[in-house]
Amino acid sequence: METDVVICGGGPVGLMLAGELQLAGVGVLVVERRTGIDPTIKAGGISTATAEAMYRRGLLPALARQRPAFARTRPPGVPRPAGQFAGIPIDGDLIDTGDPAFRDTGPAGELMVAQQRLEQVLEDHAISLGAVVRRGVELTGFETDDGGVTVRLGRESVRAGWLAGCDGGRSAVRKLAGFAFPGTGPTLTGRQAVVELADAGGLCPGWHAAAGGQIGYWPMPGRIVTVEFDGPPADRDAPVTATEIEDSVRRVSGTEIRIGEVRTATRYTDNSRLAATYRIGRVLLAGDAAHVHSPFGGQGLNLGLGDAVNLGWKLAATIRGGAPGGLLDTYSTERRPIAEWVLDWTRAQAALMRPDAHSAALREVVTGLLATRDGATYVATRLSGLRHRYPGLGSHPLAGTSAPDLEFADGTRLGEHLTAGGGLLLDLAGSAAVRDLAMGRVRTQTTKCPGRPGLTGVLVRPDGIVAWAGEDGATEGLETALTTWFGTAL
Repeated sequence: METDVVICGGGPVGLMLAGELQLAGVGVLVVERRTGIDPTIKAGGISTATAEAMYRRGLLPALARQRPAFARTRPPGVPRPAGQFAGIPIDGDLIDTGDPAFRDTGPAGELMVAQQRLEQVLEDHAISLGAVVRRGVELTGFETDDGGVTVRLGRESVRAGWLAGCDGGRSAVRKLAGFAFPGTGPTLTGRQAVVELADAGGLCPGWHAAAGGQIGYWPMPGRIVTVEFDGPPADRDAPVTATEIEDSVRRVSGTEIRIGEVRTATRYTDNSRLAATYRIGRVLLAGDAAHVHSPFGGQGLNLGLGDAVNLGWKLAATIRGGAPGGLLDTYSTERRPIAEWVLDWTRAQAALMRPDAHSAALREVVTGLLATRDGATYVATRLSGLRHRYPGLGSHPLAGTSAPDLEFADGTRLGEHLTAGGGLLLDLAGSAAVRDLAMGRVRTQTTKCPGRPGLTGVLVRPDGIVAWAGEDGATEGLETALTTWFGTAL
């Protein structure tokens, strides 16, 4: 069998990448060792930046129909939740929605959806575009050469041009290819479970700092989280039992509970590592294969999906031919700094959660900052992914950011014109010069944007990032942007 790309790992990141590649006309084989979608409790939502990516591919309606893994409920009088930082809740009513980071996102916004349901939507999408997904198949090795990669799947071999490792934190692809994976070791054991409580004892809803660490409890649907700073678990893969959770709750908070049934449960640590590069020759990494960290702040799934959207169009252009020199290398240079930030923010949260006097004092300071309008807004916009900006794409405020969902004179919005996955140059001033520069390189659309009358045009990459924007008739920098991202004119 031959294919353009073998993707090892059929989780959300691998499936998102498969969809992006197939959308660009590149053949994909996804191999996943699990026979079905992993039912273990994982992420329960996606950020606004990730929802934008789903919107641009027409996937938001399918996700909006899914029931969330757990709903954010609040008793009367409790502030509207907008996430948390180190277990410190962010009051949604404090957030300044006029902050520049909250540029028009259209229908995209933070969405509560179980990771398993997201995975099913992405699998259906990838298969509908022609991707082949094979479950119950494990990668056992591979060899690379100048022309491609020979991937071993048990006794079978598949020839591909490229191999993408999207196979999680213990990635076989990363290890076999020899990617350096430096970082910091684990200092804690976290447990997350959805249980049926026979006796809730004195558990109080919400996140709480306690003498033995951190504890969180949400009565609907019976979700319990504990964090203990006693090092990593002796056996991370052993089943999480009711007794283990009961004992952890007791150690952390002194509360006695009794669990009737464990519906789903998992352990995690704050092991934080980042691949030195995301590419070695014809082998690439994305998602947890490239970076691991604690789940504090809910950044892992979003970070990995961002990798897939950034990588997909660049790898596809390289495979099809005619890609600008160095295009594929920008995947690593653009995405690694964001992963570095995520790792640092999760480490900072772990430091705030430790049950010692110094961390408790710092926690009081941060709690006070989050109780201010500026503090809540800053942290919320960072966690949402809306402050990320790729460098080197120009001086215009929009350059390097996720494109705002501009509304056009005909009533359509920008996101609706990006579902095909290609780049798009918006000619908003009826400029023949703008259209001539784009000829043969990228699709052009001439339209009007009443809400932004000063914009001459906007060049949007296939991943939704603004590569160029001009004001008041100026086209300076457009040729450079087109050449950098879409090659020279034919």
